[in-house]
Amino acid sequence: MIPRPRIGAVAALLLALLAALAVPVGAQDAVAAARALLAAWHEDPARIDRARALLEAAAAGAAPAPETLIELSSVWFLAGEFRAGGEPGRIAAYERGAEAARRAVAASSRSDRAHFMLAINYGRLAEIQGVMRAVTLVGTIREESATVLRLNPSNVEGLILAGSLAAEMPALLGGDRVKAEALFKRALELDPHRTGGRLELARLYLAGRRWPEAQRELQSVVDEPAATDIPRWTVGERPRARALLAELYDRGLISRPPSQSP
Repeated sequence: MIPRPRIGAVAALLLALLAALAVPVGAQDAVAAARALLAAWHEDPARIDRARALLEAAAAGAAPAPETLIELSSVWFLAGEFRAGGEPGRIAAYERGAEAARRAVAASSRSDRAHFMLAINYGRLAEIQGVMRAVTLVGTIREESATVLRLNPSNVEGLILAGSLAAEMPALLGGDRVKAEALFKRALELDPHRTGGRLELARLYLAGRRWPEAQRELQSVVDEPAATDIPRWTVGERPRARALLAELYDRGLISRPPSQSP
């Protein structure tokens, strides 16, 4: 059997061919190449920067396609998470991500993905910039989150976002842990390999001191054989789940499985 080339290698080959033939990279080409790069960015995080450059060029023209703007917002969000150096860099990345998402919403108001990207970029800005900024953004974040599920009730990432808001908000602002658990579970019914949602469910159980249930979800994240988002699982979610499990073991809140005993 001939081995299949790695996704990152395919993207690099595509870009090299386009350059060699002097073919302009159009919006569809840029989105496809960016997605190929991002599918394995954990192997080389600089791929995030290359994907962003491709999408910025494609979005610079008149009336860029909504899909281009959505992907650009997504890659700016990734840059804020994994590439920006320090708080100012992260803020700048999320602001650029929010700007691209606003343009996408203006171009295609019924795109659930556009509204989702706007919500999560605003969410990170609210987290970083403190209480006053959060107060000004929380209404918009909740509105965008609700719009995502109104447009697409089966949007897995939208369900996880709504669950996170319900888990973290005070009751006066709509916080509801029972609702949060139901939203997380619905997301995992639709996509059992979405480890980000499973990690959020584990955090909900930790907040409620439901140690065995938290252990089950965290161990599932660690043992996941086919994560939907492999780069994020590799770089962030699996290490975080392992760290939380280790903390639970060290505090004596759960028993270590026999196969893991010292």
